[in-house]
Amino acid sequence: MTAAVEEALRRQAQTEADIRAWVRVDAEGARAAALSAPEGPLHGMPFGVKDIIDVAGLPTECGSVLRRGRVAAADAWLVDRLRRAGAVPLGKTVTTEFAYFQPGPTRNPRNPAHTPGGSSSGSAAAVAAGVVPLALGSQTAGSLTRPASFCGVAGYVAPVGAWSTAGITGLSPSLDAPGLLTPTVAELATVIEAVDGTTAEDAASVRLSLWQGAELTDVAPSMLDAVRHTGRELRADGTELPVSAVELADAHAVVMAYEAARSLAAEARHPESLSRHLNDLLERGRRTTDAEYRAALATAHTARAVVLDLLTHVDAILGPAAPGPAPHGLAATGNPVLSRPWQLLGLPVVTVPGHRDPDGLPLGLQLVGHPARVGRLLGVARTVEQAAR
Repeated sequence: MTAAVEEALRRQAQTEADIRAWVRVDAEGARAAALSAPEGPLHGMPFGVKDIIDVAGLPTECGSVLRRGRVAAADAWLVDRLRRAGAVPLGKTVTTEFAYFQPGPTRNPRNPAHTPGGSSSGSAAAVAAGVVPLALGSQTAGSLTRPASFCGVAGYVAPVGAWSTAGITGLSPSLDAPGLLTPTVAELATVIEAVDGTTAEDAASVRLSLWQGAELTDVAPSMLDAVRHTGRELRADGTELPVSAVELADAHAVVMAYEAARSLAAEARHPESLSRHLNDLLERGRRTTDAEYRAALATAHTARAVVLDLLTHVDAILGPAAPGPAPHGLAATGNPVLSRPWQLLGLPVVTVPGHRDPDGLPLGLQLVGHPARVGRLLGVARTVEQAAR
């Protein structure tokens, strides 16, 4: 079955000059893979792969000159799972440098004058532009949730450790998690079931805890309206979180810097080939003491137990996926702070599209769930998506 691949190639050629979402497209490889794809639940579905994730025979360059031309010998675990389900990799999508803050060339399909977010910028844009119905991303801070919100697509961040990161160039082992981007939550659920067998549960009635994120950053009025409207529609509980989101965000920053300095120690020996953003992160990590790192992990451990207890009494925590719509300009990728607490705790997150600001830019909501109840989280996300449309 090659029709879906041919349509994706046509759409990619039509949009790429404006969106610039792709590092490379493997047209012949995708056509060959489509002809031999197994009759799985994703048979013939083309997908994009963030360029920190290995696809056998293609370079994994991580948005950096230091990895230029490095060809992967094997598929990453997630790519292999999707191939087994019948899906077909179309090529590699743009990532920020080593999945951190230095932007690539990608523009937001909803308004090319605005950032698509990062670091999974190319994957989110490729889905939003209608090129592929699925793209792979990853998250260490807000690298998937934020682009999903900015580009108006659905996103899933797996619980840390639930999906293998084999074949993914990581930044922080305690925080890194693979994820998916699709046009809707329903399509997200289909792919997740194909990957690990999790099925979305029926969630006609839901129990939500409402979190507005204002203690971490200024949240745009349009985003707060979207969160509050959805909360009212679904009768969310507006009680305060039982943990300090500020403390968790601070601890996340400590863990990320400390581990990144060690994960990218070889690259750090070539500071002239790294961006200022990444050099600054690695320097912070080198200055972070072992005691500070252990204290941050201890904060995470204690808070995780408290939040998991909350998530046995509610289905999910509902909040803003980003501080607002995608900022104007391409020189930065936006603020990830609203994702930092949940990524530190290693929890699954679904980004739900559907809301817009007065200028028509997308506003995504995030649902944070229990790692042992992903099926329930997906069912709740479908209900929230219906309320948003």
